[in-house]
Amino acid sequence: MEYKDYYQTLGVDRNASADDIKKAYRKMVRKYHPDVSKHADADQKTKEINEAYEVLGNAEKRAAYDGLGRGHHAGEQFRPPPDWGEQYDFAGAGTDDFFADLFAHVGRTRRGGSFQMRGDDIHAAITIDLVDAYQGTTRTVSLRVPRQEGPGRASMQEKKLNVTIPRGVTPGQQLRLAGQGHEGHGGGPPGDLYLEIQFAPDPRYRVEGTHVYENVPVTPWEAALGEKVAVPTPSGTVEVSVPAGSQSGRKLRLKGRGIPGNPPGDLYLILDVVLPLANDDKARALYQAMARDLAFNPRSA
Repeated sequence: MEYKDYYQTLGVDRNASADDIKKAYRKMVRKYHPDVSKHADADQKTKEINEAYEVLGNAEKRAAYDGLGRGHHAGEQFRPPPDWGEQYDFAGAGTDDFFADLFAHVGRTRRGGSFQMRGDDIHAAITIDLVDAYQGTTRTVSLRVPRQEGPGRASMQEKKLNVTIPRGVTPGQQLRLAGQGHEGHGGGPPGDLYLEIQFAPDPRYRVEGTHVYENVPVTPWEAALGEKVAVPTPSGTVEVSVPAGSQSGRKLRLKGRGIPGNPPGDLYLILDVVLPLANDDKARALYQAMARDLAFNPRSA
């Protein structure tokens, strides 16, 4: 079989902590998620990343993998050391990956030929819009999972799940779907499915935790004189009072208008003063009158 370097796949050192491995995994999943990645091999990369984390993210499996020794290179032909794996009571992470192949001979030589083991968890990402976090929604998720068809035989099948996204979710949060992971071995229970929430990019909004930041364009007279303006937000249109004398970058806080929760986040409106174009005689005359009559120099000390 060909050796797979799971540490190289996740881009971490062999001495990396469990937290470092988890952070690297999440970063890689976000980078290669098919909904946002432009890489031609995003699907294959995601599969490899999940396979690596299923092993390195489990303390016992990582110890077994590390027991193969150092100095092996990804892609080289490899055979596990004699009697390797006999002390471990599990049969791998799936049906068609490197780790499962390593343990195939262990399961055949174990006394009685059968033992039970809980199935592995599946980690994936799901992308939603910001408004979905305010209202809650449902999504259909497609997964390719192995199915046992008999001793030593398995096939990959597509599995579709209707997932309820509760209101109040935030980027990076994980939803756990119990029993929706890989099948167990020898009649053992299935693993769980963990879906990491990601927000689709939206130029109107920036999200930090439960707080939401929104740029709001205003006219020079609305900013200078003060005015009430209608602002579309993720929870609906609101009327906001722009204080007189406002400048670009001023923040208006709408308490509790961020992502719902206990407590809810806040919505910050960042004012952006937009100048009309001087593209006709009337507009140019108005700007010339302002330059003549206001005697305003923004660069003066």
